[in-house]
Amino acid sequence: MTKYHWFLIVAFLAVWVWAAINPVYPHDWLLENYLVFIFVPIVLLLGYYFKLSKVSYTLITIFLILHVIGSHYTYAHVPFGFTLQDWLGESRNMYDRLVHFSSGFLIFYPVREVFMRLAKAKGFWSYLLPIDLWGSFSAIYEIIEWQTAKSVNPAAGLAFLGSQGDIWDAQKDMLLALSGACLAALIIALINMKYRKDFWLEMKESFKLSKDDHPLGEVELQRMINK
Repeated sequence: MTKYHWFLIVAFLAVWVWAAINPVYPHDWLLENYLVFIFVPIVLLLGYYFKLSKVSYTLITIFLILHVIGSHYTYAHVPFGFTLQDWLGESRNMYDRLVHFSSGFLIFYPVREVFMRLAKAKGFWSYLLPIDLWGSFSAIYEIIEWQTAKSVNPAAGLAFLGSQGDIWDAQKDMLLALSGACLAALIIALINMKYRKDFWLEMKESFKLSKDDHPLGEVELQRMINK
């Protein structure tokens, strides 16, 4: 734990404590914070075994801060969301749209770092696989939201969903998360393109099969039986 790590923790805790004091809708605050209660301890515990870069921890912290701000007001009533609504000429509070987009934009890099360091993803796959994973996670989160809203009282469920009457809210949220991840991938690709002389070579190499590659399925099954 460096001083910078402690700074991130203190910054997040300060916002979280503020958000926990007299939230607009206490039941929704609790529902929204299940993500915090589960995700934050996992990140902290895994940090002892697999430390991410400061960039990744910073992006994760920013996303969590955006989330707990939404939990204080409920996503449909965050003041800045109404400002976004006026700027974009929309008919609804846009804060939840911002956070869903930010989830893909901010979390793409930490996910990519894990893929590259643990799964040894490189080249094209180091960009595609994090996008795929985050798209899947966004869909799973929408399913969790749906099931949670069904299990609690209707008022808390509506506040938690934050759909604001939009029947396509879940699909739009998933699209924004994917769009954020794609934009982050593009920015990172452009940075690597500029500063890595072997950028295109690595992209090309990522499509090549290793010398000991072989089909799986029945071929791999036969290999295991023979052994």
